[in-house]
Amino acid sequence: QVQLVESGGGLVQAGGSLTLSCAASGRSFNIYAMGWFRQAPGEEREFVAAISRSGAVTSYADSVKGRFTISRDNLNNTLYLQMNSLKPEDTAVYSCASDFQAHIAKVVTAPAEYDYWGQGTQVTVSS
Repeated sequence: QVQLVESGGGLVQAGGSLTLSCAASGRSFNIYAMGWFRQAPGEEREFVAAISRSGAVTSYADSVKGRFTISRDNLNNTLYLQMNSLKPEDTAVYSCASDFQAHIAKVVTAPAEYDYWGQGTQVTVSS
């Protein structure tokens, strides 16, 4: 089992930047593919970005491509999401998730495939 705790959310003006962190504890971090998802009020959970176990392969939703960067530090058991050029439509609760993954280069984009989730951190972008 792995425990995930997000941090770094907050209120930012449109065009600004935030970096989210997801600290993992429990089993070895590098056996998990990781992902970021978000959910706005009244909306379904939405895929944002995913990264493979090694960090070599990433995937992004079209809505964030070129603005967000996912990365991981396997030595310090931490996942990151650097968010630049933020827009009001990026406002949501952002959650990280882990998927026990045998394949070192696979990215996982479907939320149903993830095993563990953090509680989420609120990101609010004002116009």
